[in-house]
Amino acid sequence: MCSNEIVFFEKIPPIGWITLNRPGQRNALSLDLIKDLKKNLQMISEDDDIRVVIIKGNGPSFCSGHDLNELVGEHDASYYREIFTTCSELMGLLSLIPQPVIAMVHGAATAAGCQLVASCDLAIAETEAVFAAHGVKIGLFCSTPMVPLTRLIGRRRAFDMLFTGRFVSAMEAKDFGLVNKVVPKDLLESETRKMALEIAQYSKFTVESGKNVFYDTLDLEENDAYDAAIDSIVKNCLHEDAEEGIRAMLEKREPQWKK
Repeated sequence: MCSNEIVFFEKIPPIGWITLNRPGQRNALSLDLIKDLKKNLQMISEDDDIRVVIIKGNGPSFCSGHDLNELVGEHDASYYREIFTTCSELMGLLSLIPQPVIAMVHGAATAAGCQLVASCDLAIAETEAVFAAHGVKIGLFCSTPMVPLTRLIGRRRAFDMLFTGRFVSAMEAKDFGLVNKVVPKDLLESETRKMALEIAQYSKFTVESGKNVFYDTLDLEENDAYDAAIDSIVKNCLHEDAEEGIRAMLEKREPQWKK
């Protein structure tokens, strides 16, 4: 990759490829990179040709976390608040855009880089990938990465990662539920693309509404979650793609989605 952009976007319908492109800094999340990544995701969210997003890193690592050069020196609270608020907005945006987002992880995903993986909808890692929330080792507890980690992998496992700062292997990350699949390095891109295309073959309306209700119900009590799920599936039943999909199943043919 020869692009000078710190976030490189490539549209190959039905997939939108986002590459973190600061290889010399192991794709550290500078404030500029975070803002560029947000802009790309906002643009993608309005693109009907893109049905799935893949985020990857250029160079030796997926993402090393925040750019530590931006976190030293004499700064006031508002300076740090902007960095971490903007980053938190980015992480939240990953679940808000209609397209499923897959993290394609190679090398290391540490601190806010691990947070990025945990905030994506899905993740595939190569066998040598490692993960860590190791801020405790440098006196900067990973309190913002803690938020998606705790919700994704559970209290005990998150506490282990956050308070020991140890590196977790790809297979252990899979056991934790941090990644969905571990594959050999030479198959990482093809397997990630395969997952993206599997999702992209389905009705865009159904996938988008499914992602919305998935996140809308996560923190609800069971009865409230069922209420929201019923509302969602009723709306889904009324959509022409549901009619087409059911008829195609009954008629033993491939569906022709309207959207």
